[in-house]
Amino acid sequence: MIKNQLYQQLRSQVYDIIENEAYQTKFSKSFDKFLIVLILLNVSAVIAESVDVWYFPNKHLFDAFEQFSIVIFSGEYLLRLWAIVEKDKDKHPELPNWKRRLQWLKSPGAIIDFISIAPAFLNYFVTVDLRFLRVLRLFRLLKLTRYFAAMRILLIVLHKEKESFKAVIFILIILIVTASSGIYVVENQAQPEVFESIPKSMWWAVVTLTTVGYGDVIPVTNAGKFLGAVITILGVGLAALPAGILASGLASELEQRREILEQKFREMLLDNDDMHLIKDSYKIDKVRRELGLNKEQADEVILQLLREKEYEHRLAEIDKKNYCPHCGEHL
Repeated sequence: MIKNQLYQQLRSQVYDIIENEAYQTKFSKSFDKFLIVLILLNVSAVIAESVDVWYFPNKHLFDAFEQFSIVIFSGEYLLRLWAIVEKDKDKHPELPNWKRRLQWLKSPGAIIDFISIAPAFLNYFVTVDLRFLRVLRLFRLLKLTRYFAAMRILLIVLHKEKESFKAVIFILIILIVTASSGIYVVENQAQPEVFESIPKSMWWAVVTLTTVGYGDVIPVTNAGKFLGAVITILGVGLAALPAGILASGLASELEQRREILEQKFREMLLDNDDMHLIKDSYKIDKVRRELGLNKEQADEVILQLLREKEYEHRLAEIDKKNYCPHCGEHL
């Protein structure tokens, strides 16, 4: 019984340190900073390894650093898998541990963690070009999404707006096929070696629709130039669609989080009359971190609530003056 309690207590402590964002201690902050530095050093090492005059004289150092990183990242992955059962344990006590771990394995964060260590173990089973493995190690940069709120919000927005992005991609595919087919029809006879087939014409269609315009393949007929002008104009509008969707999604997500922050602050005031929005900075900072908002946004909400509270207080004072203090009758 005692061993089981100690085991659960240890697992809960590990969860707080490596996974619980609301838990902030010097050790947990140091642990996060260590992983951030290690990730950045890994990306720098991958870039440096591409320079032969740096890599070959120091190959043993690069290999040793890679082995050290794999041990750390693999241990982190296994610890998260082990401790994740502590997440929302009080809210869903009926959920078995294996289901909790399975849910975590399918989460974006767990997939990124797996991809970051998979290339190192891949070469033990399959012979792969080492240059290819180096490029795959750059996926470790995605692990930073766990430590930066802005990147987490961006991933959330991408997930929420996935249907809109699917529609844009579908429209893009239709336009690419239509444009490449049209340019093939009008330019094939004039430039049979350039617009030899519809698949070969797709390069020109992609470059034109994305408004890049390398100029390596250009139409020479009047019909081809007219078609190219129309496709370029359509491409300008198409290129603006993803940016608009992303900007709108980010603004909506930040506004929603601001409203949640304001609602939580109001609930905290109602639950605790003695709570002060300025003195109780720890509770406020905890809520702010959970929602991924910066201090300026939280301060803005706090000022608004303080103004409302002051306004309600003044109204109450004015209302008291309108009644007789002795008999209570309205003056």
